[in-house]
Amino acid sequence: MSPATPAPESGGAALELLVHGVGGATPQDMLDDPRTVRITGDRTAAVYRRTEDLDAEDHPERYAARPVPEAYVWSNLTSGDGARALWLLLLPFMVANLAHWMRPPAQGRPGLVRLYGVLVRLVALTLTVLLTAAACEVALDLTAWQCAASTACTDAYSWLGFLAEGRGGWWSVPGRRLVLAALVPALLVGLLWYLSNRTWSAYEAQRPPTGYDDPPPAPHVDTEAADAGEATPVPAEPRPALGRPGFWYGRRLVARLRAAHTAAGFLTVAAALATAAGRHDVTAPGPRALLGSILQGAVATLALLVVWVVCRRGRSERRLDLRIERTVVSWLPGVSFAVLVLTALHTGWSRPGWTSGGALPGDVAFGALTVAQGGLVVALGVVALLLQRPHRDPRTALRGLGGPAVAMLACALGGVMSGGVAQRVADWLDGPATPGMGDAGPRIGPPVLLSWQASVIPVLLLLLLVPAALLAVRTVLTARRLRAAVEGDYDAADERDPVRTGQIASGRARASLTDSAPVLVGVISGATLLLGAGSVAGAWASGNVPGRAFDGAHPAIASLASATQAIGSWMIGFGFLLFVTWGRRAYRDASARRTIGILWDVGTFWPRAAHPFAPPCYAERAVPDLTWRMSSWTRSTGGRLVISGHSQGSVLAAAAVWQLPPTTRGRVALLTYGSPLERLYGRWFPAYFGPEALRALNRTVHCWSNLYRATDPIGGPVRVPAEDGRPGVDGAVLLDPVAYGRTREHPLPEPILGHSDYQADPAFARRRGALLDRLPPALPHQREPDGLTGQGEPNDREGQESSGRSSG
Repeated sequence: MSPATPAPESGGAALELLVHGVGGATPQDMLDDPRTVRITGDRTAAVYRRTEDLDAEDHPERYAARPVPEAYVWSNLTSGDGARALWLLLLPFMVANLAHWMRPPAQGRPGLVRLYGVLVRLVALTLTVLLTAAACEVALDLTAWQCAASTACTDAYSWLGFLAEGRGGWWSVPGRRLVLAALVPALLVGLLWYLSNRTWSAYEAQRPPTGYDDPPPAPHVDTEAADAGEATPVPAEPRPALGRPGFWYGRRLVARLRAAHTAAGFLTVAAALATAAGRHDVTAPGPRALLGSILQGAVATLALLVVWVVCRRGRSERRLDLRIERTVVSWLPGVSFAVLVLTALHTGWSRPGWTSGGALPGDVAFGALTVAQGGLVVALGVVALLLQRPHRDPRTALRGLGGPAVAMLACALGGVMSGGVAQRVADWLDGPATPGMGDAGPRIGPPVLLSWQASVIPVLLLLLLVPAALLAVRTVLTARRLRAAVEGDYDAADERDPVRTGQIASGRARASLTDSAPVLVGVISGATLLLGAGSVAGAWASGNVPGRAFDGAHPAIASLASATQAIGSWMIGFGFLLFVTWGRRAYRDASARRTIGILWDVGTFWPRAAHPFAPPCYAERAVPDLTWRMSSWTRSTGGRLVISGHSQGSVLAAAAVWQLPPTTRGRVALLTYGSPLERLYGRWFPAYFGPEALRALNRTVHCWSNLYRATDPIGGPVRVPAEDGRPGVDGAVLLDPVAYGRTREHPLPEPILGHSDYQADPAFARRRGALLDRLPPALPHQREPDGLTGQGEPNDREGQESSGRSSG
C-alpha cells in the first residue's frame, strides 16, 4: 500500500486546506487538536492551524514528510448570532434570488439570457410590493379603517380607543388614522433598507483581490515545439461564470436594486393613502381633489421609473464594476419618501363628512399582484424552455424549468406569509368567527382574495399526499431491492443479518429521495399556479369569501367551502406563526440556531442578483478568502496544496479554484467528499455547475478526486469521466458502514455515517496521498513581493470570456 503522504525527496512542502460544510465546525474538530491558533482572518471567517505548525512558511523543509493541515472556518458568515435567525422572514426573497441562478445554460443567446434576468427581477419586485401591501392591509385597512370604525372593536381593544370614529377626537378623522397607521409599513420598508445596507457593508462592499483588470496574457506557446520550429499558440481555457473577476462583487447591482425596492415600498404605502383619499375626493371636486390627482400621477411616474431601473441591466461580471449610479442610488428612495410624506399630509387634510365604510380597495391590489406574478412566472417558463432547447441535459432538474418553478414557490411563500398575517390579525380583531363569516352586518375581514387563497391550501396539501405516498412506497420497495446488493458489497453470505442488511438498505433508499426533489417541486409549483388562478377567478366572480360564495348551493358543497375556508385560514396563519416561532427559538437555542444556519448555508451561496433584501451572500467573502490563502501559500513556499472541501465546502472550494490564476492552479489539487456539486448544484444550476462546467473544472486544476457514499442524502458522484489522459474524478463508492459486522479491526458495530465523518474512512487518507503524489514537486523556497499587484494578488490572469454577463 502506498504511503498516505509522499516522501520528502519526491514532493516537498504541502498544505491541506480544509473547508467544512453545512452546519459549521470548530477548528479543533477539523484539525483534531485542541491547540489551534488563528493565523489570518477575523471572528467572522478565519484560517486556523495547529500550534505546532505555526512556522510552516518559515521552515517549509520541515514539512516535506506530511501536509500542513489548515482549517478555514466560515460558519459565522451564516449562523453567527441569534438575530440572523430572523432572516427566516426573508425566505421568499431568498427563494426568488435562487430562481435567478437556475437558468439553463446558453451560448450565443444574450438576448434570452437578459430577458430571463429581467423577468426574475420583476418577480422579486412584486414580492417587495406584496410584503408592503400586506403591512398596509393590516395597519391601514384592518386596524385604522375597519376596527376604528367599529364600536365593538374599539371597546374590546382599549388601546385603539383614541382612534375610535365615534369619539370625535383629533385622531378620529379617517385620514389621520390612516396616516398614523402608515408608519408601520413605512418603518418596515426602512428596516429592510437598513438590513440590506448593513449586510452590504459586510459582504458586497468588501472588494475582492486586485489584479482583475489586468489585460489577458499572451497565448501560451509550447517551448518544445518552438525549438523544433513548430510553435503554435495554445489558447487558454476560458473561465466559466464563477471564475469571472466580478462574479463575487455585486456591490453596484445590489445598491441599484436596493434603491429601487426601497422606493417601491414607499410608493406602495403612498398609493394606499392616495387611493383611500381619492375615493372620497372624487365626490367633492376642488383643489384638494386636484392635488390628490397630481400626487397619484407622481406615484405612478415614480413607479414606472422603479420598473425601468429594475429592468435596465443585470450583473456585470467581466471585470470589477466599481462605479456607483449616484443619481439613482441617492435620489430615487429619497424622492419616493418625499412623495409619501406629501401624500400623508394630503390624506390627513380635514374632510368634513368623511367616515369609514366597508374596506379599503385591497382586492384590486392583491388581485393585480397575483395575476402579475402568475404571468411573469409563465413568461419565465417560456424563456427557460427556449434557452435549454439546443443543449438539453436529461439530468437537469425539471428539464430546465427549475427557475420558473422556484420563482412560483417564492410567490407562494410570500402569499402564505402576507395572507397569514392578514388572516390572523382579522381573526384577532373580529373575535372567534372565521374572517368574512359570522353574523350578518359589518365584519372585520381581509380582502376576499386572501380568503380564497387560504381556502386552496387544504386542497394543495391533499394533492401533495399523492406524490408523498408514492415516494414512500417506492422507498420501501427500493430498500427491499437493495438488500441483495448490500450483502454482495460486504460479501456477507456467511454472516447474513437481516436487521443489519435492512438498516443499510433503508439508509441507501432514503438517501436516494434527494433525487426526487424535482418531482415534488414541480407538483407544488404547478398546483400553486393553477390553484392561484382559480382563487383569483373565484374572488372576482363572486365578490365574496368562499364560505358565502356558495350560499344556496348543495348543502354538501356549501359545507365543504366553509370548512376549507376555516381550515385554510387557520393553516395560513399557523404557517406564518411557525416562521416567527422558529426565529424566536433560534434566538434562544444554540442547537436550533445551528439547524436554521444550515438552511442559509445552502440558500445564500449565490450573490443577491434579483432581490436586494434577501439574506446576504457569504461566498462573496469566503471565495476571495480561499483564493488569497491558496495564492499566498504557493507563492511564499513554492509548495503544493490540496484544498479539501466537504459538502457545501466543496462548492466554495470549486468556486475559489476557478478564481485562481493559471500558475497557481497548476500546483493545486482538489479533494471533494460528500459533495453536492453535481447532485444538487449541477442539476438545479446547470448554467454554472452543469456537465461542461464540471469537466472544465477538472481540466483547469492539476488533479481532482471525489469521494461519496450511497447512504449520503446530499453528496454524490460528480460524473466527470476520464478524458485527455486524466482519470475520472469519481472513485469507487465508499462502503457505509465500513464493516458489515464485528471484525478484528472493528470489534464494535460501526455506525452508518451518511453525510458525516468522511475523514474517518481509510480511503480518505489514501486518496489525499494519491493527489499529493500527482502534484509537481515544490519549487525552491523564494519570496516575490514585487510579483504581486495591489494588495498582493497575482497579476497573471488568464483570458476572459467575451461576455461579461451571466444573466440579464
